[in-house]
Amino acid sequence: MHVLVCVKQVPDTTEVKMDPKTNTLDRSSAPAIINPYDEHAVEEAVRIKKEFGGRVSIISMGPPQAQDVIRKCIEMGADEGYLLSDRAFAGSDTLATSYIITMGIKKIMEKESVDLVFCGKQAIDGDTAQVGPGIACRLNMPQLTYVEKIESLDLGKKQIVVHRKIDNGYEVVQAKLPCLVTIEKSINDISYSPLPNMIKAARYKAVIWGIKDFEADLSQLGLKGSPTSVRRVFPPPQRNGGEMLKGSIQQVTGILVNSLKGGIIKWQS
Repeated sequence: MHVLVCVKQVPDTTEVKMDPKTNTLDRSSAPAIINPYDEHAVEEAVRIKKEFGGRVSIISMGPPQAQDVIRKCIEMGADEGYLLSDRAFAGSDTLATSYIITMGIKKIMEKESVDLVFCGKQAIDGDTAQVGPGIACRLNMPQLTYVEKIESLDLGKKQIVVHRKIDNGYEVVQAKLPCLVTIEKSINDISYSPLPNMIKAARYKAVIWGIKDFEADLSQLGLKGSPTSVRRVFPPPQRNGGEMLKGSIQQVTGILVNSLKGGIIKWQS
């Protein structure tokens, strides 16, 4: 059983600030962390390894310092990690990113088959939830998105059954392996890492691949391969304080009703 998990290094959005001059995210103001959804994907992959045996591999795209998130995954119980890092990848949108990561996955699959590809549901710095499905399409794999529970995994029949989160409940979906699964945070709880894993992670160096390691179409990566771009990022305007109404219940109710009527009439006009 070989589970491959796609992870991303992101800024901690609880501490990120906006640059008032450029109206862009000031990434230097926040520490870099593993994308929380990806962390739960790694946890689930390690759980499957403990139950069925096999290996967990990690793949990430980013600058050299993204090795830190791969070490975090090794600490959690993953076996190996691959970092796709090259200046040619800079500026990639979700379409180009899915292309680059797919090239990396195909290179891994040349030496070892992959039964499951896990991705976090989305990245907290983009919130698009597009990269996972994009990888599945390029690999021609079934995709199971928004998964909050893996109900069963039958290696003999090469079959997986999951619960997909939907607005008013969940769907039970079955698919053949290999397939790609995007993971919700509700699927598990992150466990503590044992000391041997922490020691291994501190010494671990990921395999780094750049553009020279792939037979890639340069027109499909970086800024050239990105049909979308962020023109401007800005915080929403602050709301004005509400108006405090004083008086009896009847008086306040009358004021509210008249205000609502006035708003409806104004809107209709």
